[in-house]
This record gives sequence, C-alpha cells and structure tokens, in this order.
Amino acid sequence: MGRAGGQFVADVADWGEGMVKPRIVVGAHYGLMDWLLQRITAVVMAIYTLIFAFAVLGLKEVNQATWQALFSGGFMKFATFLFALSLFYHAWVGIRDIYMDYIKPVAIRLVLHSVTALLLIGYAGWVAQVLWRL
Repeated sequence: MGRAGGQFVADVADWGEGMVKPRIVVGAHYGLMDWLLQRITAVVMAIYTLIFAFAVLGLKEVNQATWQALFSGGFMKFATFLFALSLFYHAWVGIRDIYMDYIKPVAIRLVLHSVTALLLIGYAGWVAQVLWRL
C-alpha cells in the first residue's frame, strides 16, 4: 500500500476478493458551502419579497409613474439586482444538483451545465440592463 496526499491508497493488485474497494465519490457532493449559500440566497429572496410587498402595498395607486418612482431609487435597484443574483445562484445550485444526480452521460450533463450557466449569466445581464437602462 502506498501513501498519496496524506491518504492510504491501495494498488488494484493488492485488492483481494474480500477487500473493500474504495468508494468513488461523484455527483452533487459539494458540501456545506453550497448548502449554506443556497440557504442564504433563500433568506435574501424572502427578505426582498417582504420589502417589495410592503413597498407595492404602500403605493397610493399603481401606474407607470409610481412604478418608475419605486425603482428610481438606488436602494430598490440594488435590492432587486441582489434578489435576481440570489435567484440565479439558488437556481444554479439546485439545477446543477439535479443534473448531477439524474443525468448520467457526462457529455449531456456538460452541455446542460453549459447552457444553464450561459442562460443564467445572460439573465443577470438582462436584469442589469432593465434596471439601469444599459
């Protein structure tokens, strides 16, 4: 048995009939950081939903002028953009995990990951364009 990177690694030749083979960990196992970030993005989206609901309910009338006035301030633009980024990251983690758990062919999964990432990045750009008229 050799030692690689601080872990014991058995050569394939050393495996006997009764020996347990090392488990290969693949799939959506990115750990605590992604789990935590997905929960944080959920909290950000929930807080924004409350702020937005109170802001809309506080409008005397709903028309284009009041709607533009609501989003003319820097806070609401920033909060909306933060909500959108949180939504996109939250969606990315969820969709990525679904792809990794249920799409087994690597080529198809790579294409789906790439298309999804490009769409979410494009959506983020679109939100910035709408909010700041870029």
